[in-house]
Amino acid sequence: MNGADLPSVKKRVLLLLGTARDSQLTRELLRGNGFDSQVCASTQQLRQEIDAGAGAVLVAEECLDQGAHDALLQALDAQPAWSDLPILVLARPGADSVTVFEAIALLGNVTVLERPLRIAGLVTVVRTALRARFRQYQIQANLKGLEEGRDAEARAAQQKDEFLAMLAHELRNPLAPIRTALFVLGMDDSDAERRATLRQMMERQVDHLVRLVDDLLESSRLSRGKIELQREPIDLKDALRRAVELSRTQIDAAECTLELHVDAGPLPIDADPIRIAQVFSNLLNNAARYGRRGGTIQLHAHRSGDGEALARVVDDGIGIDSETLPHVFDLFTQGKREASHAQGGLGIGLALVRSLVGLHGGRVRASSGGTGLGAEFSVWLPLSDLAQQPSAPLPQAKTAVAEGIHVLVVDDNKDAANALAIMLGAEGIQHRVVHDGAGALAVADAFLPDIVLLDIGMPGMDGYEVARRLRSNPDNANALLIALTGWSNEQDHVRSRAAGFDHHLRKPADVDTLMELLASVAPADRPRKQSPPAKATTPAASPSSLR
Repeated sequence: MNGADLPSVKKRVLLLLGTARDSQLTRELLRGNGFDSQVCASTQQLRQEIDAGAGAVLVAEECLDQGAHDALLQALDAQPAWSDLPILVLARPGADSVTVFEAIALLGNVTVLERPLRIAGLVTVVRTALRARFRQYQIQANLKGLEEGRDAEARAAQQKDEFLAMLAHELRNPLAPIRTALFVLGMDDSDAERRATLRQMMERQVDHLVRLVDDLLESSRLSRGKIELQREPIDLKDALRRAVELSRTQIDAAECTLELHVDAGPLPIDADPIRIAQVFSNLLNNAARYGRRGGTIQLHAHRSGDGEALARVVDDGIGIDSETLPHVFDLFTQGKREASHAQGGLGIGLALVRSLVGLHGGRVRASSGGTGLGAEFSVWLPLSDLAQQPSAPLPQAKTAVAEGIHVLVVDDNKDAANALAIMLGAEGIQHRVVHDGAGALAVADAFLPDIVLLDIGMPGMDGYEVARRLRSNPDNANALLIALTGWSNEQDHVRSRAAGFDHHLRKPADVDTLMELLASVAPADRPRKQSPPAKATTPAASPSSLR
């Protein structure tokens, strides 16, 4: 903070002198030396001007006798604790009157100037007073900054505590039924119908856990500005169809009816198709989460008439109160929940919506009539003149894994590795399981795998080093290396590619995606040595129980 930062009203010298001529001459004198001043015609005006802000007060002794003393006392009493307003008293010769002594005793920061006074003396005293006053303003600014810092720290701590409590709540929700189902299966798993019901329930809850973890990772990328777009010409309607597919399970679980009101013509945009689908999937999930059970969700999309596509998601649910509405797009912000809306998420989805829409050059707005009156989220995206690329072909039916494929599973987490072994064994795939990097290299020399499912974060020799060594060995250089890991930010993907990995899958990997990769490889026509037996001796299970 410097003097130029202060409003001029706080740097001025207030003048209350014996005559109008004295006031005018003094004002001109101060102005000539670079000081701002304000002439006060009365004690009442002096009090008002002090309340407005001042650097110092220059008052004549005779004015103190005429009511200025009381006005100054009242004004100083009303000042904040940090303020010590300099009072400069122009005293009569001798400066030993009762009035002067009372001023010194009661007005605090008083400097007595005996008349007649040299101009240089007056200028020096005024400059010193204003400099001291400026230091007070600096202290006040520092105190205010400290107070704001404490308040911000307290708010951050409260937000962190609220988020951790919310995260614990959201994680317990799916973990509770999974734990109960495992207990029931441990008691008796002979009932096929009950086993299938429990399996489906656990699948739903695990999918919910995966979404929570994915949201946390996305929030980390969002806060670090690490979200990058892969733009291409697309039709917005294709992204909306994908969003509906992604959100269908949650919409159906809320027993909501989805109504589509989409223009027949194309809505071409230059966008990342995956991210745009994520935007509207998040909005549809939000509508299902906070919508009225059995209610209606509407998805509208059309040209807005000003070179933009406008898409709106409207629900008739619990609505957004006026206090929450301005903050719905803030990270970790949630509206008030009802008992029927237990799985409320982590308050990340709408923050991602705003960020992704902004990255596409668009804008988003939330509106609601209030609690119980539903909500509407509107997204504007710039239309594009670029020709749309041909639609990607529909995925074909899953191809079976070729007979004779050899798969090596490497993971220090024995449960994770053995679960993969069960799945591979159920599919009739030859496999070996190892739990460390050195062991993986030894088994690979004899087993000569066609595919290696390799964890990265292992103690000792990590997955990057294992991949590099496999690539440097002519016998294993052509194996398909798949990173199967919890490390999945952009830097991890770059490092895995540099180490020689062909694919990088985030745990828990989608089983269908993994099986498609396994099916894409033909077994190598080469003699294999006698390999060590598989270390995983877990019982086989049906494929359907794992997918």
